[in-house]
Amino acid sequence: MTREIGVGMVGFGFIGKVHTHAHRALPLFYDPLCLSPRLVGVCTSRPESADKARLQGGFAEAFTDPQALLARDDIALVHCCTPNAAHKDFLLAALDAGKHIYCDKPLALNVTEAQEISEKAHLSGRVCRMTFNYRFLPATLRAKELIESGALGEIYHFRGAYLHAGYIDPKRPRTWRTDFSQSGGGAIMDLGVHLIDLLRWLLGEFAEVSATLETRIPTRPHVATGAPTTVDVDDIALAQVRLASGAYGMIEASRLATGVQDELRFEIHGSRGALSFNLMDPHWLTFYDATIPERPLGGERGPQRIECVNRYPKPYALAVTKNPYGWLQAHIHCLHDCLQAIATNDTQSGPNFEDGLAAQKVVAACQRSSVERAWVTV
Repeated sequence: MTREIGVGMVGFGFIGKVHTHAHRALPLFYDPLCLSPRLVGVCTSRPESADKARLQGGFAEAFTDPQALLARDDIALVHCCTPNAAHKDFLLAALDAGKHIYCDKPLALNVTEAQEISEKAHLSGRVCRMTFNYRFLPATLRAKELIESGALGEIYHFRGAYLHAGYIDPKRPRTWRTDFSQSGGGAIMDLGVHLIDLLRWLLGEFAEVSATLETRIPTRPHVATGAPTTVDVDDIALAQVRLASGAYGMIEASRLATGVQDELRFEIHGSRGALSFNLMDPHWLTFYDATIPERPLGGERGPQRIECVNRYPKPYALAVTKNPYGWLQAHIHCLHDCLQAIATNDTQSGPNFEDGLAAQKVVAACQRSSVERAWVTV
């Protein structure tokens, strides 16, 4: 019999539902399953929403006090799915309670908080993972393999973008996501942190940045009163970046990218080859092998589209690997990797809280650079 692990979740908005879906789908996607999750408790701020979450998610208990959830001995793994400003207190309390943690991005509200959390997690002996789900697409996993094999050679330069259009309507109310005191940043924090982690994982550490962060819609209606309220986070973030390796790149994050949906994309250029990927066409990773000789009429040289589709390695066991890829599957695979780490007591591999801290440092450097109008060391 597969050993059970009791699971608790704090927060049940969109991302809490995604995390819950991943738990419920795990037994259908992986065989053998390293740990069998049992959904013990879910916590929200109000009794009516907590009870609704319990019913929707299939949890055994509903809570309105995170401390009561953390006090349960039958909960070994807790999920942090709250707004950013609530991360620190809950994560530190969860570490004090001896829990394993699965935290949605970002790690905290700012670098100071993230540093405190990461240091405590490092000493805890517990598995503390970030939900950096874009590491766990078949195409990005294959990109990692190709880069580590030397297929691209020395990385010269790259560009990456994560673009949404959800804030183009100026009548969209101001919520915690557009309040710096509650979110810690706008597009650079909400979207950029995903892109930064993915590029850092693929290419190595960021060394310095020169960024411009712009707020193009300066007021939005207050969510309760409708009165115009000042927005103090960025709508658009553009940054030149230099890696520790010397590679140079451009990154972009926007919540005002009219005409897109969920456009996470990158292009990477090296001495031996190149890679490109777009989340809106997730089945394919494009690889260009510059070592193939040029010939009259082109020979065999040119971009190769690698059919990654659903070709996860075992213990992925849904049988059909050629079917179209779904966004939720990256969350399922990211969570499965976390459970494998718990099952093997692997507290070192990532994406862990140190990776969360590293991404947060890049975000903070971009924010500082935009204010100072200068290159800033990460």
